[in-house]
Amino acid sequence: MDWDNLRFFLELARTGTLAGAARRLGVEHTTVSRRIQALEKQMGATLFAREAGGHRLAEAGRHLLPSVEAMEAAVLGVERAAPAPGGGPSGLVRVGATEGFGTLILAPHLACLTQKHPQLSIDLLALPRMLHLSRREADIIISLERPTRGSVIVVRLTDYALHLYGQRGYLARSFPVTQREDLCHHAFISYVDDLLFTKELQFLDALHQPERFAFRSTSITAQYEAVRAGAGLAVLPAFLADRDPLLQRVLPQQARFTRTFWMSMPAESKYLARMQAVWGFLKETVQREQALLAPGVPEQAA
Repeated sequence: MDWDNLRFFLELARTGTLAGAARRLGVEHTTVSRRIQALEKQMGATLFAREAGGHRLAEAGRHLLPSVEAMEAAVLGVERAAPAPGGGPSGLVRVGATEGFGTLILAPHLACLTQKHPQLSIDLLALPRMLHLSRREADIIISLERPTRGSVIVVRLTDYALHLYGQRGYLARSFPVTQREDLCHHAFISYVDDLLFTKELQFLDALHQPERFAFRSTSITAQYEAVRAGAGLAVLPAFLADRDPLLQRVLPQQARFTRTFWMSMPAESKYLARMQAVWGFLKETVQREQALLAPGVPEQAA
C-alpha cells in the first residue's frame, strides 16, 4: 500500500477539509482529492463522507486511522535514527503563535535561526486564533492556555505584561485619567467578543465596563494601529506598545495585567533533531527578550 496516499488520508482525517490538508502537505487541494480517491479505489471502500463543511471519516476510515497513525509513528522513528545531512537540523518545523508575539518577537529570531541552519525551514503561523496540535496544524504551538489533552510536552515559556495605553495627543485633548472612574469619559478599543478565541484576552471586565467601543478587531495589530490613530484606549502587550513613542501608559499601577505563554509539542516528536533545535531556540529567545516581554515581572524558569 502506498504510504504517500496514506499521508494524505491522515492529514485529511485531522483537518477535515481538503484545503486544510493541502496546506499541511504543501500541495493543491485537487491533489489531496485525487490521492484520497486513489486510496479508496485501492481499498475498495469509502473512507470519508463528503459534507458541506468538509470531510468526515466514514466507518472504513475510522477503522483505518489507528493503523495509519502507527505507521506514522514508525516513520518518525526512522527519521529520528537517520543522521541529518551535514550534521545539522534539517526539514520543516511549523511554529504556531499568537499574532503579536509571533510577528514582533519570534519572526526576526526564527529568520536568523534558518540562516544558521540552511537545511532547516520554518513556517510561522502568527494568527489571531487558537491552533491545535491534535489536528497537526503546527509542530510547536505557543498558546495562552496550557494544553490539557493528548500526549504532549508542555513548558511554561514566559510571562508577559500588558497595560492600558492611549495616544499622547488623544490623552492631551481628552478628559484626564487619574483614577478608574475617569475611564467612563473615554472611548475604548478591544477584541470582538463573540470571536474571542480565549478567555485569557478578557481584560476590561476587571478594569472598566465601557458604554461603547470606538473600534473592535480580532487582530491585536489592528487594535494597536487604532490606538496610534487616537481612536481611544486599549489594553496592549508591553512588547508591542512600549517601543512606540506615540503611546503612553494610562493608570500604570492599576491597569496592569500579566499573562503566560505555554509552549507544547507532540511527545513523539521530541527526539527529532529539527524539533529539538527549534524548541531550545525558542526558550533561549524568550529569555533574551525578558526585559521587553515582562518589564518588572520576575523571570520564570522555562
